[in-house]
Amino acid sequence: MADMIGGGNAARREMLAQFIRYGLTGGFVTGVYALVYAAMVQALHVAPLIANVAGYAVAVVLGYVLHSRWSFRGHGRRDNVARTGGKFVAVSLLSFGLNSLWVWLITGLLHLPPLLPLIPIATVTPVIVFWLNRVWVFD
Repeated sequence: MADMIGGGNAARREMLAQFIRYGLTGGFVTGVYALVYAAMVQALHVAPLIANVAGYAVAVVLGYVLHSRWSFRGHGRRDNVARTGGKFVAVSLLSFGLNSLWVWLITGLLHLPPLLPLIPIATVTPVIVFWLNRVWVFD
């Protein structure tokens, strides 16, 4: 955590590199999630919250593999996959909860179009999840 706040240039460069890798990977994973969600809502006429569950299940598996092997490579320990995987699942559940909140709030409470939740899902949730992955999951 100290290197995130006041560390040297090397620590800041590494965090920036991680953030860029995370953004690229997260963008890809979010895109896969969005495709599953949109296809289920638009083409299959599945309820938005059900489509959210299906899209998120695909995204969690893909996200763990890509983030652990590329986004956060060289950061923290990888000696206990059960520990890291368990923490990743916990953060993913929090992320899933946030995304479900966006879907419920926007489509259920506000009765807005079903694709609108993709905006906070692609912008707000990833920033929170990056921070948790960096300081807790892959530390």
